[in-house]
Amino acid sequence: MLKNLYNWVLHWADTKYAVPALSMVSFIESSFFPIPPDPLLIALCLGKPKRSFWYATICSIMSVLGGIFGYLIGWGIWELVDNFFFNYIISQKAFLYVSGKYNENAFLAILGASFTPIPYKVFTVAAGVFKVNIFILILASAIGRSARFFMEAILIYFYGISIKMFIEKYFNLLATIFFLLLVLGFLIVKYLL
Repeated sequence: MLKNLYNWVLHWADTKYAVPALSMVSFIESSFFPIPPDPLLIALCLGKPKRSFWYATICSIMSVLGGIFGYLIGWGIWELVDNFFFNYIISQKAFLYVSGKYNENAFLAILGASFTPIPYKVFTVAAGVFKVNIFILILASAIGRSARFFMEAILIYFYGISIKMFIEKYFNLLATIFFLLLVLGFLIVKYLL
């Protein structure tokens, strides 16, 4: 089923509805949809490299708005949808783990989930359930999602098709390294400056 959803997402790249599809996938992936917008973003950027930054901008904005929607799900209707999430999106054990991360540092938890392959939707919905300050969610999401999508767009803009296989093969490692560097930067700013 996931492979079919993945192919369905990618098929939009070859239609006149590619940008609305990118917007929609970016939005719904941030709250409940299992396929991230990255494959469609990469396909669009490869098809029109000069528009890569525009596609990354759309992807970033709609993803953050989708994160706010996920927050509202957790904040307002969690009791109505918790079975769906526990059956199809996340285990209760993982959900409690997210709660612990919020108690440690909500900003870094959301930042990490918004950039890395960690399911961002889990963190947006959980932020609403655990009543995390919505401005923390918005700021961390805007930084993390923009960094993720613009990194892909920049690589494709400058390196084209040759970078596609590299991104697909090493995305998890690249995302983790970038996130660690970002955290290191925040720690340097906080403790040394």
